[in-house]
Amino acid sequence: MANKPEKASHRRGIVIILVLLTLILGIYVIWRMDTSPTTDDAYAYTDTISVTPEVSGRIVAMNVRDNQAVKQGDILFRIDERSYQDNLAKAEGALAALEEEIVLKQRGVTEQSYDAQAAEDSVRKAEAAQRLAAQTLNRQQALFARGFISAQAVDNARDNLQSANDALASARAQAKGESVGVGSIAALVAKKKVMDADLSLAKLDVEHTLVRAPFDGRVIGLSTTVGQFVSAGQQVFTLADNKNWFVVANFRESQLEQLQPGQKAKVYLMANTRRVFDAQVESVGYGVVPTEGGISSDGGLPQVERSLNWVRVAQRFPVRIKVTDPDGELFRIGASAVVVVLPESQAEQSTDGVKP
Repeated sequence: MANKPEKASHRRGIVIILVLLTLILGIYVIWRMDTSPTTDDAYAYTDTISVTPEVSGRIVAMNVRDNQAVKQGDILFRIDERSYQDNLAKAEGALAALEEEIVLKQRGVTEQSYDAQAAEDSVRKAEAAQRLAAQTLNRQQALFARGFISAQAVDNARDNLQSANDALASARAQAKGESVGVGSIAALVAKKKVMDADLSLAKLDVEHTLVRAPFDGRVIGLSTTVGQFVSAGQQVFTLADNKNWFVVANFRESQLEQLQPGQKAKVYLMANTRRVFDAQVESVGYGVVPTEGGISSDGGLPQVERSLNWVRVAQRFPVRIKVTDPDGELFRIGASAVVVVLPESQAEQSTDGVKP
């Protein structure tokens, strides 16, 4: 009988201890939630591009498979290059012919330059002769008016002036023709610049028949193969960047004041919760559409579903978090994740060690 009060007292002590431990644990959890914002409303994300050819043609070689990892510079697929090689050969041939024409023309221009100089000299001589003939006619006419010479002398002077005028006109016409011949090479040189540009474009088209990976990534959404005709700018598949991974974490608006760009964070993927990845807050969203849905992909405002926070429904805002040590084999676009943002003091200790 004496042991019953002792047992009851012992049980009460255990209950009190359990209640205290529960309270302490609850206080700790609340403290952690306040000091280390956490959310499981997050998913992995990386930048993607649409792989599109820059020339049209039929695919003659497909070197990748769906979901395959590729390295920067790898050939993804090849487009039939025969027509582009023909265009390149035509451009090279046309340019070579023009260059030969310029060489031949240059030789003729050298000779024409001497002829043009001689023609200019002839013009100057003809102009001098014309001036002399005009002056002679004026003097003869004055002498004839005073009766010192005959009318025949005046007629002879007038004929000499006419002959000088004809000679001057002929010299000028010849000089003009020679200058046109010299200037024609400038048009060929200008034409060569255009053909050089055409040749560069033809070479570029041939290079573009080989579609290469612009960065390390993974092929997504490949659903075509050899024989398919594709147009320039037509998407063939998507290439996801396999080096730079982010997590888009949706935090309640009441947690945003605790989040700042540069804060350290920890990321857990639902695919393997045993792995923890270091991360850093890159930016905090500044606007969402107040409707249910996912993140907008058309450049508009993100759409984040509200979550119940006690009585009020708290809006969530997307926070972009960059993963500093991603595992390309484990991360997948859209994979569920859990994010814990570390308080500044804990972040400093995790990177710099315990402060003295």
